[in-house]
Amino acid sequence: MSKQTQAYLYAGSAVLMWSTVATAFKVSLRYLDVAQLVFYATLVSVLVMFMIVLIQGKLHLLRTYTRTQYLRSAALGLLNPFIYYLALFKAYDLLPAQEVQPLNYTWPIVVTLMSIPVLKQRIGRLGILSVLVSFLGVFIISTRGDILGFRFSDPIGSTLALGTAFMWATYWLANLKDDRDEVTKLFLNFVFGLVFVTAFTVTTSDIFAVDLLGIGGAAYAGVFEMGLAFVLWLKGLSLSRTTAQVANLIYLTPFVSLLLINRIVGEEIFTSTIVGLMLIVAGLIISRFGSRVAEAT
Repeated sequence: MSKQTQAYLYAGSAVLMWSTVATAFKVSLRYLDVAQLVFYATLVSVLVMFMIVLIQGKLHLLRTYTRTQYLRSAALGLLNPFIYYLALFKAYDLLPAQEVQPLNYTWPIVVTLMSIPVLKQRIGRLGILSVLVSFLGVFIISTRGDILGFRFSDPIGSTLALGTAFMWATYWLANLKDDRDEVTKLFLNFVFGLVFVTAFTVTTSDIFAVDLLGIGGAAYAGVFEMGLAFVLWLKGLSLSRTTAQVANLIYLTPFVSLLLINRIVGEEIFTSTIVGLMLIVAGLIISRFGSRVAEAT
């Protein structure tokens, strides 16, 4: 089997896993409250990442990090998984999964916007067009097509869902300036995040009054959304001849996710969701094309 074929298999597996998690979140929230779901998903993800770090023989790297790097991990852990997943799961609690998933999926466009002040990057005409197209999609999804009435289906839920895109973009940009090993720094971030999540859950919920079906869903989210999928995606990128060859697979995620939401969760997919999602993905494609044009000039 060629390296490129292996790259597609690793990256494709990650995309398939990410496509299922919106359904897992929505189903799990039938049995757990938001705090419980964040706690158990984070706990499982920490255990999974510890095993990955151990198997890869990278545990010794933890002893080489400085106090400043540990403080950085604590700060990033506060953002993700603690604040990020609390906001994301609350959005899933308030809105249909078909609305939250595409709104959260706008994070690459948010990265483009935030790169202007943070990385001092310039945004060209195609970059501006990509932002406008994607956020038109956001507006259509959030209003369920009632764009003239300007009435949002759930303002708090939509704000939280879109806010997670900004949180993830902030987390992603912060990680660009951290040259530590990807897997070990992610593990440390989640260890600190688990401390914050545990304290929050103990004070706001009953950490032990949970349903086994909910625990199963949280474990699924912890393994596939927070842990294994990320490692498989990185492996696929490392094996691929070019990043673009596997990165384009990510565009399949929201469409496969919608199919599963319809079949498993039982949500009737709105026409506004499909139209809005197509605009968001179109914006992402325009943004990627614009980046290639900028690199070539």
